[in-house]
Amino acid sequence: MLEEERKYDVDPDFTLPELSGVLPDGVRVVELPPVTLTATYFDTTDLRLARAGVSLRHRKGDELPWTVKLPADSPGVRHEISRPGRPKNAPAELVALVTAYSRNVELRPAVVVRTVRRAYELRDDTDRVLAELADDAVQVRDGKQVRSTFREIEVERKDGGRDLLDTVESALTGAGARAGDFTPKHVRALGPAAGAPPELVPPGTLPERPSAGDVVTFAVRRSVGRLLAHDPLVRLRAPVGDDDTAVHQMRVGCRRLRSDLRTFGPLVRRAWAQPLRDELKWLAGVLGQARDAEVLRARLARTAATDPLSPLDSAAVDRIDRVLAARHSAALEAVDEALSSTRYHALVEALVDAARTPQLTARAGGPADEVLPRLVARPWHRLTDGDDEVDGAADLDPYAPDERWHAVRINGKRARYAVDAVAGVLGGDAAKLAKALAKVQDLLGEHQDAAVAAETWLSIAAQDPSDHAVAVAAGRLVERERAAVRTVRAAFPDAWRRASRRRRTAWLG
Repeated sequence: MLEEERKYDVDPDFTLPELSGVLPDGVRVVELPPVTLTATYFDTTDLRLARAGVSLRHRKGDELPWTVKLPADSPGVRHEISRPGRPKNAPAELVALVTAYSRNVELRPAVVVRTVRRAYELRDDTDRVLAELADDAVQVRDGKQVRSTFREIEVERKDGGRDLLDTVESALTGAGARAGDFTPKHVRALGPAAGAPPELVPPGTLPERPSAGDVVTFAVRRSVGRLLAHDPLVRLRAPVGDDDTAVHQMRVGCRRLRSDLRTFGPLVRRAWAQPLRDELKWLAGVLGQARDAEVLRARLARTAATDPLSPLDSAAVDRIDRVLAARHSAALEAVDEALSSTRYHALVEALVDAARTPQLTARAGGPADEVLPRLVARPWHRLTDGDDEVDGAADLDPYAPDERWHAVRINGKRARYAVDAVAGVLGGDAAKLAKALAKVQDLLGEHQDAAVAAETWLSIAAQDPSDHAVAVAAGRLVERERAAVRTVRAAFPDAWRRASRRRRTAWLG
């Protein structure tokens, strides 16, 4: 689940303001009995979890005493996962969730925090809890000895909106509370060492006039960060958006990094980059099986519902989905096995090292705006011109087999990733080309998804020729998928003309 909260520093003698006079009509304050919470936080000796904004704790008295908190996309928002378990033995599932941060280094008790909490629920007239305010008096313990103390206010969003949190914040700051950056209790308790830079170096920002190596370093760090941030969410089977999954995002991280290492090949040491590309290919392949099953299941539901006036046999569609669900489950088990392997653990270590110090060649010291266009031109010209085995996008036969369209799609993805990697630096026409290529790639992706889906529906029907209802449903699904293929092929030439206009590509030389 996602936890969203705001924190405020207050002095020991701070007086909580009367909130009832500022809350919206119908919202009332319900005071809860005070509780004492004793939490033991576990970390590596060099505090890798705390430095990355991650925590693993055991808190006495909670129904689910073990909790992992992981950073999300916004400040003050975290993924919170709780499980039962004994005090001294963290559940293996939760230890696995922090693998990308601990990198299998032993986790030990790092700090004990005792909190006397006075909590207040903000409820509406239907008794829904909209938000909870916690007034915490905190002791940092060293055995029986109190090492330090502080007091803070937390306001956690429940079923209410952010405007309610804004109202409460105005009241608190008006009474003297200080809204600051979001710092968890255990990080404050651990002191300066917990605020040191994380093991995984973030992308940061590029200088005003970056070198080619600066751009490579930024791209590597961005993709490594994307990949590893989705590791725990893949293990949790967590969605990351209305129409997206953690498996997809982790796979994209693999693919983009492989593509960047290929595009920037002359700028990085081959002996360093090639082993990374090989291992990323392995991981992307494992994730790809699960992602393909996700896409097919979503496509089945969407294609079956395309024409409400001519519905398909729902029982037959359900039987097709059960086959896909079994494939999906097996693929996710393979992902779990891969993420638990020593091979993956070694890859994580290599990725963290890669983000820390990418191994660049002397050529990477040249100005980005001089060096990069020539490198991006290679995948671009391969997409436009093709070769003996792959058609060029401009000459793609509308009646060519699906396989030839798929080959162009692969070249299109490589060109798009290459342009994306430099668009933020070169701007202007490069950014416009990146946007146009995204639309081209969307069409080619839809073509491939429809073609693969059509083959899948037929193969599932062939598994049981006696199931005539599934055969009929599969046949109708295939016709709808082939219609989607024809629609893409008709739209592609116009999208390609817009992408390949000379004014958008002249910078490539």
